[in-house]
Amino acid sequence: MTSSPLDRELPLIDLAVTGPTSEPTLRVQGEIDVATAPQLRDALADLVDSGARRITLDLGAVGFVDSSGLGVLVGALRRLDQSGGRLRIEHVQDSVRKVFEITGLGPMFGLAPR
Repeated sequence: MTSSPLDRELPLIDLAVTGPTSEPTLRVQGEIDVATAPQLRDALADLVDSGARRITLDLGAVGFVDSSGLGVLVGALRRLDQSGGRLRIEHVQDSVRKVFEITGLGPMFGLAPR
């Protein structure tokens, strides 16, 4: 029996939340791309809807971010800014940091240039 493309599971990223409800850390593992960005968007929206005002994203286990992923991050940042909150990114691999530097988005997320 052959498998159909419809039988495959959607690509996943691993998301784990730690810390207090108002200031959680969201640890992301995998790639943030067009296939996984909706999962990240939903996780961030759930955190904000649950009362998070200061979210830290730990991207130490993320090796790739595309424009869809950046769009999700900018959207979450704007939503938090409107409510007086903030979104900060930490533990960024060099390949991902380069994307933030090239796009000029690093400082918006608290990433200092190297």
